[in-house]
Amino acid sequence: MSYLEYNTKYVPTGLRKILHLNWPIIMLLIAVASAGFLMLYSVAGGSTTPWAEPQFKRFILGICLMLVVAMVPIWFWRNMAFVAYGGSLLLLLGVEFFGEVRMGAQRWIDLGFMRLQPSELTKITLVMFLAAYYDWLPNKKTSHPLWVALPVLFILAPTMLVLSQPDLGTALLLLFGGATVMFLAGVHWAYFGTVVSLGVGAIVAVFQSRGTTWQLLKDYQYRRIDTFLDPANDPLGAGYHITQAKIALGSGGWTGRGFMQGTQSRLNFLPEKHTDFIFTTLAEEFGFVGAITLLTLYLLIVFFCVASALSNRDRFAALLTLGIATTFFLFFAVNMAMVTGLAPVVGVPLPLVSYGGSAMLVLLVAFGLVQSAHVHRPR
Repeated sequence: MSYLEYNTKYVPTGLRKILHLNWPIIMLLIAVASAGFLMLYSVAGGSTTPWAEPQFKRFILGICLMLVVAMVPIWFWRNMAFVAYGGSLLLLLGVEFFGEVRMGAQRWIDLGFMRLQPSELTKITLVMFLAAYYDWLPNKKTSHPLWVALPVLFILAPTMLVLSQPDLGTALLLLFGGATVMFLAGVHWAYFGTVVSLGVGAIVAVFQSRGTTWQLLKDYQYRRIDTFLDPANDPLGAGYHITQAKIALGSGGWTGRGFMQGTQSRLNFLPEKHTDFIFTTLAEEFGFVGAITLLTLYLLIVFFCVASALSNRDRFAALLTLGIATTFFLFFAVNMAMVTGLAPVVGVPLPLVSYGGSAMLVLLVAFGLVQSAHVHRPR
């Protein structure tokens, strides 16, 4: 029995759970969110409205939700996994019929008090469901073709619904997040090797077919690929976003131009400066030092999640924690790769920093599940 467990033996259960929370993760989440408040204040020209103040209120609500979720035993969330997954699928179907269209995409449902983006919720419920599935499935059946096909269908169902919105970035996160849980659960590597080989073959075929009678993509789609590979081909059109982002990144240098001194964001050259491209604003104002500091905070959150999962002897809790850690990693990795020109612009926000209610609340609830797994792990 550890010193903490010994000295909290006679403490009321609720208080004991609070003491057993993974406090390093909570402190790191607050640090990252604080950086977000600071940047939203900056891009608004030194005002808490219209972005910083609402974001702060959502964060406080999200932290409260995280603590409530953390206090609930992990077995309850295991039993609720199917309900959560089914509910998220129904919400995605609801988007198809009753969704609100914004900027050419149909991704939101207006609940009156907030606009919910069900695809954000699905990222977490899919991980919950797959973790519960592999907790139920005997280890000897993990790599059997039938029992591999079922989770693939569970992954593809929400992915196709999200892709139709259209939301390529979130669809890719669902695919990679689900595949990661399958891999961690012990599905044989040959399945993943086959998928990767087919993917590489498809990419080669797409490029080889260009200009032939069996061309696989439309001409405008090839032009988009050309713009990604060389944004200078269309600096005022399709390549505008990434071109301006690179200018902001480069002008920050080592230590940045200074807080609220970023010309790209202040003069509105930088697109979506408060959402998808907020990382470039931070890099312009605080330079390489600020960017690497934020990246370090993100990686520390992932590290403490992985450490918690490895110390957890409950299979569902460990898979859930690792799945959420992977999804969180993909969040910031894809966004940073996108705004630095290493990946196509697919519209993935920077977690806890970009402005947005659904993404922040869902992410904090997800970390509530991580806390529940940590607090209620076998001792």
